Amino acid sequence: MKLSIVIPAYNEADRIVGTLTQTLAYLERQDYPSEVIVVSDGSSDETCKVADGFHPGGNIALKTLEYHPNRGKGYAVRYGMLRGDGDIIMFMDADYSVPIEALENGLALIREGFDAAIASRALSDSVVVQHQNFLRELSARLYTLIQNYHLGIRYPDTQCGFKIFTAAAARNLFARQKLDSVIFDPEILWLAKQNGFKVAQFPVVWRHAENSRIQYDSLKKSLFVFQELFRIKKLHRRE
Repeated sequence: MKLSIVIPAYNEADRIVGTLTQTLAYLERQDYPSEVIVVSDGSSDETCKVADGFHPGGNIALKTLEYHPNRGKGYAVRYGMLRGDGDIIMFMDADYSVPIEALENGLALIREGFDAAIASRALSDSVVVQHQNFLRELSARLYTLIQNYHLGIRYPDTQCGFKIFTAAAARNLFARQKLDSVIFDPEILWLAKQNGFKVAQFPVVWRHAENSRIQYDSLKKSLFVFQELFRIKKLHRRE
């Protein structure tokens, strides 16, 4: 098995250090080859320069990809997922809100025959070490109810940024993805259902990272999330 890990990053020169340190140290202890792909989504800081300063050993390759201008998290994840050459391709957030060790639970599900395994903070065995503020958690629950009803899916948490796919599933689904925004996750899960891919969920230990690059601090931004959600079926209508 070869593993590809995609890390989308927008102005993450500070936090990418800890994320890469922990992730590469974990991969160096494994007996399979791997690659880490950092995708700088139009960053204006030194995200790429910092990532390029890491020189992993063993069977690990580290790649940095960058483009301008900023296009959105969904675009960055798709850009990286379609360029990974592993048998298993996953993405994780640059803020390391989910430790890399959670990969083991996901890989176990892939070995059982699932096409994708997604981390979920909403499962009973998950541990949330540090919560988001009350209003954000409440609005997230409301959004999820509307999202699941509209798309006909049943995931209590689609936005946790730690998802693992077989190469075949990743290339099929992300090649079809049309949204560039943060709402690409439910789009991918809806596409998985439409195309018969088997998706499993697994619990994680999750910690809210302060100073998130994705903010919902205005009515306009909150409404945008719902606008994107209601675009999903329309964008794929011809298919």
